[in-house]
Amino acid sequence: MITVDIILKYFPDLTETQIAQFTQLENLYKEWNAQINVISRKDIDELYIRHILHSLGIAKVQTFNPGSKILDVGTGGGFPGIPLAILFPQTEFLLVDSIGKKIKVVNGVAQGIGLSNLKAEHMRAEKVKGEFDFIVSRAVTAMPDFVKWVKTKCAKKSNHPLKNGILYLKGGDLTEELKDFPSCTLYDLPNYFEEAFFETKKVVHLPLKFKPGK
Repeated sequence: MITVDIILKYFPDLTETQIAQFTQLENLYKEWNAQINVISRKDIDELYIRHILHSLGIAKVQTFNPGSKILDVGTGGGFPGIPLAILFPQTEFLLVDSIGKKIKVVNGVAQGIGLSNLKAEHMRAEKVKGEFDFIVSRAVTAMPDFVKWVKTKCAKKSNHPLKNGILYLKGGDLTEELKDFPSCTLYDLPNYFEEAFFETKKVVHLPLKFKPGK
């Protein structure tokens, strides 16, 4: 059985509050999943690797500054948004999904662990108002479609080492999907995590410049 120890293996400097929040996720997701299925039965037993640690792969590529704003599109059961919101308690997160019952789970889990830096709303990405430092997601669609949804939602001024844009968790061969995005940078998760699950997993960074009318 994989436990919260796998998170501490790669993020050893967590506070007691963060350790408690990550620990509570297992029971909360099992309780909610029994009511509303957002995680497969196979995956719920490997929650800490397949969902939580996978989400935190983004944090290995870019840490978020206090006061920055992150949009999680197609969050499903709250990934990658909830693990990232635990890790960066001074960063603001907005999680959206077009399926209302999934947002119900996200809100239930967030309230259960006392996350105050996260909001979750039932809406499509195109309807989101505001500007964000980064838009994160976990393979909700192909990159060309995703860019259409979010291309106007990045703040112009970058305050991080990486330029404002998309941080996308994806797996497999992305050559064809990313052929029209030469500014993409791929970060292989096996460089950060040794578990076999991450063998083909990547974080894709695509800087976004907002251009009116496009």
